[in-house]
Amino acid sequence: MWLKAFHLFFMTAWFAGLFYLPRLFVYHAMTDDAAGHERFKIMERKLYYFVTPWMILTVVFGLWMIYDYAWAAWGHMLWLHIKITLVALLVIYHLWCGRIMKTFARDDNKRSDRWFRWFNEAPVVILLAIIYLASMKPF
Repeated sequence: MWLKAFHLFFMTAWFAGLFYLPRLFVYHAMTDDAAGHERFKIMERKLYYFVTPWMILTVVFGLWMIYDYAWAAWGHMLWLHIKITLVALLVIYHLWCGRIMKTFARDDNKRSDRWFRWFNEAPVVILLAIIYLASMKPF
C-alpha cells in the first residue's frame, strides 16, 4: 500500500501545479506592466520546474504499481488502459504548459486570458475521469 500512498501524494502535488500554472498564465496574459510580466515569468518558471519532478514520480509509482499489482490482469482492465491514456494526456498537457511558459518568457504570447481560462479547465476534467476510473473500475 505504500506504493499507492506515494503515488497519490505525488499526484496531488503534481495536480496542485497543473491547476495553478495555467491560472498564472491567465493573469500573465492580463498584465500590462513590465514589472508584472517579469514577476509572472519568474513564478511560472519556478512552479513548472518545481512540479515536474512530481509528474515524473507520479508516473514512476503508477507504473511500479501496475508492475507489482496488476501485471497479470493488465489485459482485462480496460479502465486501467483508459486511465493510463488520460495520464499520458496530462503529461502532454504538462509539457504544453512548459512550451507556453517559454512563449511568455520570450514575450511572444498571442493568446488571450479567455483562452487560458478554458485551457485551465482541462486537468480538472481529466482528474474527474481518472478518479472515476480508479475508484469505480467500470470496465
